[in-house]
Amino acid sequence: MARLRKHHPAWRLLRAENAVLVLSFLDKVFVEQGIRSISGVELADRLDDELYALNERLGAQAFPKSAKAYLDDWSATQAGWLRKYYPPDSDEAHYDATPAVEKAVAWVRSLEARSFIGTESRLNTVFELLRQMKFGAESDPEARLEELRRRRLELDEEIARVEHGEVAVLDRAGLRDRYQQMTATAHELLADFREVEANFRHLDRDLRRRIAVWDGAKGELLDEVLGSRESIAESDQGRSFQAFYDFLLSYRRQEELKQLLAEIEAMDAIGEPDPRMRRIPHAWLDAAERTQATVRQLSEQLRRFLDDRIWSEDRRVMELMTGIEARAATLRDVPVHLVTEIDAMAPTITLPMERPLYTPVTRTPIDSTDIQAGDEEFAASALYEAIYVDPARLTSAVEHALQEKPQVSLAELVREHPLEQGLAELVAYLALSSDDFAVVFDDSRTEDITWTGTDGVEHTAHAPVATFARTSGSAALAHTGSEES
Repeated sequence: MARLRKHHPAWRLLRAENAVLVLSFLDKVFVEQGIRSISGVELADRLDDELYALNERLGAQAFPKSAKAYLDDWSATQAGWLRKYYPPDSDEAHYDATPAVEKAVAWVRSLEARSFIGTESRLNTVFELLRQMKFGAESDPEARLEELRRRRLELDEEIARVEHGEVAVLDRAGLRDRYQQMTATAHELLADFREVEANFRHLDRDLRRRIAVWDGAKGELLDEVLGSRESIAESDQGRSFQAFYDFLLSYRRQEELKQLLAEIEAMDAIGEPDPRMRRIPHAWLDAAERTQATVRQLSEQLRRFLDDRIWSEDRRVMELMTGIEARAATLRDVPVHLVTEIDAMAPTITLPMERPLYTPVTRTPIDSTDIQAGDEEFAASALYEAIYVDPARLTSAVEHALQEKPQVSLAELVREHPLEQGLAELVAYLALSSDDFAVVFDDSRTEDITWTGTDGVEHTAHAPVATFARTSGSAALAHTGSEES
């Protein structure tokens, strides 16, 4: 307990001098709005507006630092409340809240007084979980049959009661009790994604650290890397996350979830529904995709290491980078204060007479009066063999398919719109980028995509399962699809 009080970021946040500012601001941005990544400029602008309003109300010296200074303090290793990182192909810093912020916000919210506290639904959940555990671990066929017969008898009795007009309906308290438990579980699940992603990131960091400090044979390191990658996928957390991700990508499950949420929120007994529940399906999908991206980084790191050509040609560069990474891994948790000093800023003096005189540019005359056509034969067919795939046409096909349903697989698109330009068009589909949809890859599964070439020969490509899904900001697609229908 003493170690947690001293080192855990959540406990350190609760003891911070500006704990109220940190908790309220990060709760508003990352928890309530469900943001998983935000640029440093936008986050600094939001914090600057918050600081201005607080200083106007509490005094100019209530929060004297700038917004950027506060963000640097919150993302420092000594705090650990924000994760500062640079996305691929971007030189602008981005921020995301750490799991410690979720834990601290959840604990503070639990202190608020509640007018209604339900207990019945949680008790039923406990009994149902115990039954599932007992039935799921039962290996005796007779015992399983006995349990199934008992359930069938209960269903038959309930059907008989309904046929005689005896319908047991949940009262107002029962509905509120279950709605309260459902919303709490949904938000806890979304908060757990940050911790799952952080755990995968720790495994990724350990993998990179082993590669950086490795001084043995390359084959032994490959055994270590492949074993670590397999252990991540086969761990309890990895299998549980993959099962949840497959469940979340099911179109039937998504439609059922949206329909149930809409019907429950329309009930008068619920009262004012939780506004965050309307975004919860998209928030789950976005959080799951970010976690999948973290896992894919492990495979990318492995592929870069296995590139023998880079390993042989840039061996000296790799040795220097390995030394830097090994030193950085050693000093990661050691606070370092860097100070650079210079003697003076010496001015550069240039005398006017030292500048050279102007020298006119000599122009070479071109005589084009005696141009003759060449008579050498050459193959001009190469000028007409270039294949250009129009990404606008492919994007339009994806958006048209997403007007009728929230997601569509690459195989379905190819069936509806056969490939006209072969493999080049298939690769262009995988590289599409749009604000209205996202391309979700499942590296653990593959599918066969078949097309007929211009020569009449049928070709088949083995590709990872790719799914085009609407993003949270693509409401225009759904609206357009509903108007057309």
